[in-house]
Formats: sequence, structure tokens, C-alpha cells
Amino acid sequence: MNQSSMRNEEKVNQPSMRNEKKRRFKMPHTYVLLFGVIVFAGLLTYVLPAGQFDRYEDPETGRELVDAESYASVDADPQNLFDMLMAIPKGMENGAYIIFFVFIVGGAFGIIQSTGVIDRGINYTIEKMNGKEIWAVPLFIILFSFTGSVMGLAEELLPFYPIMVVLAIRMGFDSITGVSLVLLGAGAGFAGAFLNPFTVGIAQGVAELPLFSGMGFRIIMFSTMVLVTAIYIMIYAKKVKADPTISPMYELDKKRDLVLEDVDETAGFSVRHKIVLAVFLIGLVFIAFGVIQLGWYIHELSAAFLIIGIIAGVLGGLGINRTAEEFIKGAAGITFGALVIGIASGIIVVLEEGRVLDTIVYYLAGSVSALPSFLSAIGMFFVQMILNFFIPSGSGQAAASMPVMVPVADLIGMTRQTAVVAFQFGDGITNVFNPTSAYFMAGLALAGIPWEKWAKWVWPLILIWIAIACVFLIIASSIEFGPF
Repeated sequence: MNQSSMRNEEKVNQPSMRNEKKRRFKMPHTYVLLFGVIVFAGLLTYVLPAGQFDRYEDPETGRELVDAESYASVDADPQNLFDMLMAIPKGMENGAYIIFFVFIVGGAFGIIQSTGVIDRGINYTIEKMNGKEIWAVPLFIILFSFTGSVMGLAEELLPFYPIMVVLAIRMGFDSITGVSLVLLGAGAGFAGAFLNPFTVGIAQGVAELPLFSGMGFRIIMFSTMVLVTAIYIMIYAKKVKADPTISPMYELDKKRDLVLEDVDETAGFSVRHKIVLAVFLIGLVFIAFGVIQLGWYIHELSAAFLIIGIIAGVLGGLGINRTAEEFIKGAAGITFGALVIGIASGIIVVLEEGRVLDTIVYYLAGSVSALPSFLSAIGMFFVQMILNFFIPSGSGQAAASMPVMVPVADLIGMTRQTAVVAFQFGDGITNVFNPTSAYFMAGLALAGIPWEKWAKWVWPLILIWIAIACVFLIIASSIEFGPF
């Protein structure tokens, strides 16, 4: 081959080599992304002025609220690199209750899975669907949307994540479809909630509006969010069923033990399986009663799932020793995601110890009043989305932001009901991709889905949700959406 031919061949190969380099770019690891956010939060403590609101306890509800008129400058406490690193174990300490809840749920699920009852139940469901598996998507989306809209369930839904993942994969979909049934179903209900006591209830209480007023408008919001979400996931699920390789989780899903496990498709429920299933269902009813009637939260839920797992293992024929072994395996399988919760909690630690969290709330609220009136509602919505990154608790965000946002709404001529809508959309939409949200990261951990893969997949739907929120906020502003 002469030199001229060699040079021509090199020119031909150069573009392909450049393309190969481009294809080699990978999204940073979840831990790397979160640590980068911690460093960014630390840098904010050097840039933003330190300040704090006074807080007081509402005598009627016992909730801690912000005094909107009390913001004042305080001595700065910028966080150095060592402080940022210390924020990680502190975040793990602060998030220990949810981290260990995830470990316990994962361990209990490992026990129940090892009895074979979930495999039999999934096979039974698939057999009954009889080629109509795609219709399971809207069915579960509607079911979980009501849990988010009416009861405000979040952490309480964590046990369903691994179950829905296995069900979706066995139906020919992927793990992202399975997670979407729970996370996006409940998320759509949360964002368009009409009876959620932890978001709408608290926000309306702070805004001095009749409890759950404006329900008709919110039911339309709820229905729109759920319908669009169901259609979006159905379209994706159909594509994955036709070509599994398009799934971002294709390679990882192939490695799952739950997928590769050899199950007799014709096997029915044995007596032991029926007993384990009864234990699980009775346990869920017991938990629902505890949450609704007795005010249970993470500690009680953790104990309840631990009891369910132990009883299921013993009655399912595993014996004491194997029950313990399967618990350890189930808990070990979600270590990656459980630690993510603690690392994400470190972001809040940096901002609080750097005394800039209240500063962020104060200046973001003030930015809304500077907007033209027709953009104020949308501006408040985006402010609430940003605040949810720093205050990922729905009830906590309502208690911290609404006392500040209500006077801003009054000042610019926005109805307080519209301000509540801006809050619930801003809080609800970000809940399904916010890496500082403990229950969201816990759900991904239980499902075995890396945050970066989920975030890349869900963004188109997030943009659709944002567009829907903006439309409803424009309507609310136009009609001067009031108390009723």
C-alpha cells in the first residue's frame, strides 16, 4: 500500500475514531454526582450571605413554622472540604431511620422471595392477563396514584418496588417500567393531589384556606396528570416489549437473579405459598391500619416488616437459619442504594450548618415578587421546585416555604389557592427525580436502578409534567382560583 492510500485510509478512520470517543462518555457514578452536589452546596456557603428565620410551634397542629417577617443576617460559617466530608456521615446519621428501614424491607422481601410465593403470584397474574399485559400499566398507575393523592403515601410504598420490578420484567417489560408503576403513579397523584393531608392540607392550613377547598379544580389536575403518565409509560412499555435492547436497564436486568431464576410456569400455589401470601396481605392491612389510625411511621413500619419477614420465612418452610440467611442476602442487595440516601442527606447538612438554607428560601421567595404578574404563578412554581431540592420533605417544605410565599402572593395579587397549587406541583414533580429525597432514592435502591439511568429516562416526562403544571397555573391565575 502506498503512502497516499495510507493517508486516505487514515482520513476515513479519523471520524469513526472521534465518534468512538464520543460514545465512550459515561454519566458519572451516582456517588460522584452526589458528592459534586455536596461540594457545590459547600461553595454556596462562601458565596451566599448567612441568614435565618425564627421558628415557632403552631399551637393548633404542633407543627414548626417559619416566621416570614423574621429573616435576619447571622454570622457566616462557610464549610471547608473537611466539613463537606463530615456532612456525609452526619447525613447518614440523620437519615439512619430511612436507611435501616430500606435494609429491613429489602431483607424481608428477600425472605418472602425465597419462599417462591412472589414467583407463583407473578406467573398467576401473567396467566390471567393472557397477552394483555400492557393493560396492567394503567391499572397499577391508577391504583398507586390514589395512594399518593388521597393518603400521601411515599415511604409506605417501598415494599411494592421490587415486586413491581419482577412483575414488569416477567411480563416482557423492564425494571424501569416496574418502578414507574409505583413511583410515577404515586408521583402523578402527589403532584395533582386533591386530598393529600401532608402537602395540600398543611399548605392550605398555613395559607388560612378551608381544608381541601378547591377540590374540583384539583381533581381535574389529578386526572390529567394520571392520564398523561399512564399513556407515556404504556408507549414506552410497548417499545421495550417489542425490542428489549432499547431499555437503559437491558444489561443490568439480564443479570438479576429474579429474572434468571427457573420457575415452573404451570406450578400453582402450594399450601405453604398460600400461607405466606396470607401473612403478607394481612401484614399490609395491619400496616395500613397502623398508618391511618395509629399514626405509625418509619420505626413502627420497620418492626412490622421485620415481623412479616420472620413469620413468612418460618411458615414458608425456610427454617430459622435460612430465614436469617435470606434476610442478610436481601439487605445486602440494596447496600448501594441505602448508602446513597445518607450521602444525599449530607447536602442538607452542609446548607444548614453553613447557615444558608434559610437564605435560599428568602431570596427565592423575593424573586417571585419581581416577576410580571402573568408570570408570578409560574415563577412561584419553579421556586418551589428548586426549594424541594433543598427541603425534600413535602410537609417540611410546606411548613418552611408557605409562611413566606403567602405574603408574597398577597403582595403581587395572586390568590392564596394558586400559591398552594404552585407549591404542590413544585413539590410533587421533583419528588420523582430529586436525589436528595430519601424515599425516592430508597425506591431506586430497592429496584436496583442507578439514579443516573433513571434521571436520563424520566426527563421527557418531567418536561411534560412541567408544561401541564404551567397550563393549570395560568388557568388558576386567569380565573383567580379562590377558596372554593
